[in-house]
Amino acid sequence: MDSGPLRHGTQRQRSGQAGEQRAFDYLTARGLAPVTRNYRVKTGEIDLILRDGATLVFVEVRCRAFGAFGGAAASVTQRKRLRIQRAAQAFLLAHFGPGRWPAVRFDVVAIEAGALDWIRAAF
Repeated sequence: MDSGPLRHGTQRQRSGQAGEQRAFDYLTARGLAPVTRNYRVKTGEIDLILRDGATLVFVEVRCRAFGAFGGAAASVTQRKRLRIQRAAQAFLLAHFGPGRWPAVRFDVVAIEAGALDWIRAAF
């Protein structure tokens, strides 16, 4: 597994990195095993990839200071979901080939006003 996100950039990027670290710590403390972080391909990006038993879990982390505009969970739009699904497909093809893929799940960790909400099988 890679060493995680870089600790630089704008305040918004640093806040996002801190949120991803918090989500990573939360999920691994609950038994999920790390695979990789910040997986990027041309078609999209996945914040965290972990294993939950035999299931490969693709996690989108969203942080919002306030619940305005629907909040953190609602910010995962249909367009964003499609980009995550395309990136997940690229990951699966790169690591497992076109054959049999493991079971997969798409989760969202929404951090809003400091509160963390883990939404399993969000889409």
